[in-house]
Amino acid sequence: MNAFHLPLTAIVLATMLISDNPFSKPSTLPYEAPDFTKIKVEHFKPAFIEGMAQELREIELIATQKDIPTFENTIVAMERSGVMLSRAQRVFSNLTGTDTNPQLQAIQVEMSPLFAAHSDNILLNPALFAKVRELHDKQDQLGLNEEQLQLLKTVYRRFVRAGAMLTEAQKTRIREINSEMSTLTTQFSNNLLAITRQSAVLVETLAELDGLSQAQIAAAAKLATDRGHAGKYMISITNTTRQPILTSLNHRPTRQRVWEASAYRGLGRNGGIDNRPLITKMAKLRAERAQLMGYSNWAEFALEPQMAKTPEAAVKMLHDLVPPVLANSKREADAIREMMRREGQTHALEAWDWEYYAEKVRAALYDLDDAEVRPYFELNRVLNDGVFYTMNRLFGVSFKKRTDIPVYHPDVEVYEVFNEDGTAIGLFYADYFARESKRGGAWMSSFVTQSELQNQLPVVLNVMNIPKPAPGQPALISFDHVSTMFHEMGHGVHGMFSKVMYPSLSGTAVSRDYVEFPSTFQEDWAIHPEVLANYARHYQTNAAMPKELLDRLIAANSFNQGFDTQEYVAASLLDMEWHMLTPENIPTDVEAFEQAALLKHGLDVAYIPPRYKSAFFAHVFSGGYSASYYAYIWSEVLAADAFAYMQTRGGLTRANGAHLRNTVLSKGGTRESMQQYRDFRGQDPTVDALLRRRGLNPEVGN
Repeated sequence: MNAFHLPLTAIVLATMLISDNPFSKPSTLPYEAPDFTKIKVEHFKPAFIEGMAQELREIELIATQKDIPTFENTIVAMERSGVMLSRAQRVFSNLTGTDTNPQLQAIQVEMSPLFAAHSDNILLNPALFAKVRELHDKQDQLGLNEEQLQLLKTVYRRFVRAGAMLTEAQKTRIREINSEMSTLTTQFSNNLLAITRQSAVLVETLAELDGLSQAQIAAAAKLATDRGHAGKYMISITNTTRQPILTSLNHRPTRQRVWEASAYRGLGRNGGIDNRPLITKMAKLRAERAQLMGYSNWAEFALEPQMAKTPEAAVKMLHDLVPPVLANSKREADAIREMMRREGQTHALEAWDWEYYAEKVRAALYDLDDAEVRPYFELNRVLNDGVFYTMNRLFGVSFKKRTDIPVYHPDVEVYEVFNEDGTAIGLFYADYFARESKRGGAWMSSFVTQSELQNQLPVVLNVMNIPKPAPGQPALISFDHVSTMFHEMGHGVHGMFSKVMYPSLSGTAVSRDYVEFPSTFQEDWAIHPEVLANYARHYQTNAAMPKELLDRLIAANSFNQGFDTQEYVAASLLDMEWHMLTPENIPTDVEAFEQAALLKHGLDVAYIPPRYKSAFFAHVFSGGYSASYYAYIWSEVLAADAFAYMQTRGGLTRANGAHLRNTVLSKGGTRESMQQYRDFRGQDPTVDALLRRRGLNPEVGN
């Protein structure tokens, strides 16, 4: 079968797998949660080698069995295979994202191509595919229920999209591309972690930090000291091109330094890490792989199983937003320039000025000061009386802290989750603070996925990068971070409420442009009056946020949406442009290509850059969103429509929550995405609620 063969050293390692390796059997902790008191770095590689060997033996038995293939002896048997490998990989992939180190990174670099080859050994196995294909061809004769039929279709599609129907020569090239891509994406991811440290801005004097709070200054001083620069200050760079700290910095040269450190990451400036060669290699390999599969380009291949179906549909959706977005961002820019003139500034509006003066405009329009708001958003209060409160009001679930379950880092907290009747749902890990060992951004993941077949309940985690306050200081967070906490919990309940038989269809195993719907939907509860009144309390006095401040906060929520939407649409179209290329027209100049892509779509506005630039666009060059970054706003159409619909049915009620849980959150991938939405909503979505949600005028550009 043209199998990839493990090197002799790997075989020796596999035979040395000792019985007390924590991955050799299920964890004895509640819900099979990983036991971090026993897991050590040296356990991963032997577990991977033995886990792959075990799964290949299981697959070989399925592929070579003499019995007529059935759903049980083929499809279900595959669902039962690879348990040990999956157990080790889930822990490993979570650690390399949340708390990595050089030893884990070295294993990641070594194992990534082996994992790619292992997957190919299964999905490009002709005898196995023959059985899957036979079942798929006679699916109407098998008497399968809806979930079983969906699993059969999912498995068949997985084989076909892996290249199972290609010639042997084409399969060989697919294997080579997959191996190289796994290495490149790992390198890109590891580079980003190093670049985050490398791009931090060292500040010499306190005057250069004018405008920052005492807590922010203390955190900057601590970071500088930790990095060997005692007596100075250091500003870390966060995930996106824009930097939240720019809203407060009065010192314009410092603002410029911070913005440029962010925007020019990964370009090799001043001897730094250069991600551009990785980007062009990945773009070319993806384009070649797509053509091998019979598609014109990677975007066409990637979107075929998504809700959008074609890159043209995704681009059209984005283009439809451009006229109202440009109109709004122009009005916002005019207001910012007027504020600059009022303050006696004569310089042109630059990218490092936008957030600073936008905050002033926002304060003037709504009499709202971020320093006035933050004391009402203490992280633990937001979590317990905001996020958990909302989940309880909607779904009747409760979160009970567990201090007896080991964690991978002291900042992580664990909660056991229960239904209203006291039955257990699973475990929830909260990992909110930024650290150097964690990659940027925010996400949800799982240590254990729900499966009735394997008798497993979910163990999920939410990860964010909220700046950690100095010791003894409260964690007062921005409203953006508040919204992100609600968003990630939306992913969390999508995983926790899963109630399916088969692991391949569990939880968030849905299309990219649907998976963000349940999470984006939850964001709007953050500004729901009842929810806000419950969690927005002063961290010192416990006084509720005054109603007039609460009203101003809600009114200001749609402020700056022209900028927000434009930077997102620009990044989405940049992603699409990279992945609509053919192997022959991959550019050599990454920055020139970016500029040309923005110009093509009328989004080449210097003071509103893309949310991510190519050199640090983790979603598409090391994550799973290549040609799919549009998915966030595609899903937001569903989320806004669904939230508006729920408000017509009473809003924050248990009945509404039960309906969403029963039709969407519990279904995983057992039913097609749009059908799930129709089951919940009763009809297809419209864009009207999205335009209102983002404060855009639906009439502009029509």
